[in-house]
Amino acid sequence: MMSELKTSKRILMGPGPSDVHPKVLQAMATPLIGHLDPQFVQLMDEVKQMVQQTFMTKNELSFVVSAPGSAGMETCFVNLLEPGDEVIICVNGVFGGRMVAIAERCGAIVHKVESPWGSIITRDQVKYALEKCKKPKLLAIVHAETSTGVLQPLQEISELVHNAGALMVVDAVTSYCGMPLKVDEWNIDAVYTGTQKCLSAPPGLSPISFSKAAVNVLENRKTPVQSWFMDLNLVKDYWSGSKRAYHHTAPVSSIFALHQALRLVLEEGLENRYKRHQIVHKVLVSKLEGLGFKFLVDPSYRLPNLNSVFLPEGNDEGVIRKKLLDTYNIEVGGGLGAFAGKIWRIGIMGESCTLNHVNMLVGALEDMKEFKH
Repeated sequence: MMSELKTSKRILMGPGPSDVHPKVLQAMATPLIGHLDPQFVQLMDEVKQMVQQTFMTKNELSFVVSAPGSAGMETCFVNLLEPGDEVIICVNGVFGGRMVAIAERCGAIVHKVESPWGSIITRDQVKYALEKCKKPKLLAIVHAETSTGVLQPLQEISELVHNAGALMVVDAVTSYCGMPLKVDEWNIDAVYTGTQKCLSAPPGLSPISFSKAAVNVLENRKTPVQSWFMDLNLVKDYWSGSKRAYHHTAPVSSIFALHQALRLVLEEGLENRYKRHQIVHKVLVSKLEGLGFKFLVDPSYRLPNLNSVFLPEGNDEGVIRKKLLDTYNIEVGGGLGAFAGKIWRIGIMGESCTLNHVNMLVGALEDMKEFKH
């Protein structure tokens, strides 16, 4: 017979998920109702409105994909791309590379703009790419690269993209509800995110938003969307209108949790939330540098809620990270790709973005005999 479910109470300071507010956990325990129940439909409408508010957009096609952020990524590409389309994709970490893989599976011709991991994509790089590929259907870029902690400026690049007549697609998985993300003001045509980072909801859902220009592309496709489940021509009728068209059984309990998490974000206020992430980040930087850590990313482009750091010399990152988890119940993330075994990724996101979290991490390191500083 299988043992009863039991896990340790972790302090989540990795690249996600982040800690979750008790009210969000409580929402998941709300008794189930049907996914077409009028009360649930009302809840969907409220979730849609809060997604619009947190994306800072009036886009009508704003809703939540019933799957994690990578499915949000795929939803954007399979709906906007057809075989033979030319696209420009910016790659400076793992998730730019993942966009390339998905676009190629859609049959698109991909032109890559690449920068070293830990650095941004520059305006000049995009300008050069647009000179080489004069009529791309879209340009895709990561706002906050989770693998490195780089925060990518978007406004100047968006201007170039739209002057070229292309759509702008943005990965906002690690910036959403932690850093300013002005979808309408920055003229972003398609954006997707996840729920488990700065929003501090359980993983498994992906809020997305499409502009009118993106919807126009969707509605004028020559070929069917290659994925039935992600075809927005079908899904959008479940999330809007007086009569909801059945599409799939929504993850009701997860939507309950998302509704509560979004309420908490708006209750705090977006500007207050952004400010909190900056304040806690500065304290974290000061304390970690005092212990001999060095940051991967230049301060000008450093994502405050996800910090990539090199440990002081003489430390085995894997050994120290395991000790943090096993003895102190603190989770931090290791590096990916070329930085595997070389850096930590320390998250201070949403409910995990407190001075207490910083002090717990620093106190554990100072207490640990294995840590050399």
